[in-house]
Amino acid sequence: MSAALAAVASMLLIPPSPSYFEYVDMAVLSQLFCLMAVVAGLGSTGVLDSLSRLLLQRIHTAGQLTAALVFLCFFSAMLLTNDVALLTFVPLTLSLLPPQAEPRRTWTVILETVAANLGSLATPVGNPQNLFLYHHYGLSVGRFFQITLPLTACSMAAVFLLCRLMPGHLVSAAVSMPQARPLKRRGAVKYGWLFLLCLLTVFHGVSSWLCLAAVAAVLLATDRGLLRQVDWLLLATFVCFFIFVGNLSAVPAVSGFLSSTLSGHELLVSALTSQVISNVPAAVLLAPFTSEVRGLLLGVNIGGLGTPVASLASLISYRLYSAAPAPNRGRYLAVFSLLNFSLLFLLLFVFCIFF
Repeated sequence: MSAALAAVASMLLIPPSPSYFEYVDMAVLSQLFCLMAVVAGLGSTGVLDSLSRLLLQRIHTAGQLTAALVFLCFFSAMLLTNDVALLTFVPLTLSLLPPQAEPRRTWTVILETVAANLGSLATPVGNPQNLFLYHHYGLSVGRFFQITLPLTACSMAAVFLLCRLMPGHLVSAAVSMPQARPLKRRGAVKYGWLFLLCLLTVFHGVSSWLCLAAVAAVLLATDRGLLRQVDWLLLATFVCFFIFVGNLSAVPAVSGFLSSTLSGHELLVSALTSQVISNVPAAVLLAPFTSEVRGLLLGVNIGGLGTPVASLASLISYRLYSAAPAPNRGRYLAVFSLLNFSLLFLLLFVFCIFF
């Protein structure tokens, strides 16, 4: 809604015209659609559920369980996005850890949220802002990983320490393994190939339009229901922000102000902006006004920490937790704020001073 209002308001400055079509990056939208649809298809086959339970069957202690769930979120988010990682593993966590396992249940879900947000920063497909910036600046694969690797390493170390430093009284409750969903092998193979096609497209090996045509054809022919699982609101938000930012760029006074504000402060400004409007809109809003991709890319990813709205994935976890039996929302928000703001300030300090 806010993105739509911003787009409409900007039309008062620049009336609608055919140039609006030039604002919208269709390659980003098509790849984002394909990734969301294909990852939803993978999830529907039960392959993620089966793989995670296969790993968890080897777990012998409660502390190992927490660490395994958290790092499943961290690493799966690199390829499947932070949203999908949390939609997959938070419900599993809530089924493994009943209300009697509080407060460990709360801590585990929060650590999973932190891990998914930080893990997703590692790759161009980990989250929407990475995919957008990767295309907007025309980054090579090597340049992208050169920027994100130090932050990924620091993030992994931070997640590991948080798991190790969890208070001892939080790692003693018993758990039970719920029944797994059956694995749809044929569907898993189908969506596995489509996912590989999506990755090849992101890494410039296949045309965006060829990928879109292939994914759309498969969905329409075999699984139209998956179209309902695509986040159309996110796609619409991108379109609205493309129009909003395109119109702002056409006003010299506004463009000059934003460029001067960002200059030399991309990391800090983007991280702080993310706290208010979330990191995906922050990336789309700020990218046209700076050529310093490194600071902006790091800033919107570090900025996913902090407030619950800084990353929309954090709201997914909170919604899932709140819908579970006997949630302690006050404890959740208190622990969430403590961990997120601590990591936000720590990573901002480290990367503003040393990198």
